[in-house]
Amino acid sequence: MFENMNLGDMGKMLEQVQAQSAKLDEELASKSYTAKVGGGMMSITMSGKGEVIDVTMDDSLLQDKSSLQILLISCINDVNKMVDADKKNSAMGALGGMGSLFGQK
Repeated sequence: MFENMNLGDMGKMLEQVQAQSAKLDEELASKSYTAKVGGGMMSITMSGKGEVIDVTMDDSLLQDKSSLQILLISCINDVNKMVDADKKNSAMGALGGMGSLFGQK
């Protein structure tokens, strides 16, 4: 696989990989993801960096601590899964084009 490569080519490949990684990080940071649970009683919005940026909840949940906890945990887990799935899909898409860097098609 590496028999026709020289170190200069490998350096160029590493630069391309770093540039793709930086671009991917930038794209993900600009995205936001929202999960809703409890029939819309609670929603959480998270950035592509995995930071919670907004939480909304129905006022009735403030009177029911148990329901609030359950819905909060569920909503955080759901939005986290959305962020992780998009990160994986984006990374796989970026890596899909790397086969040509190694002479594969």
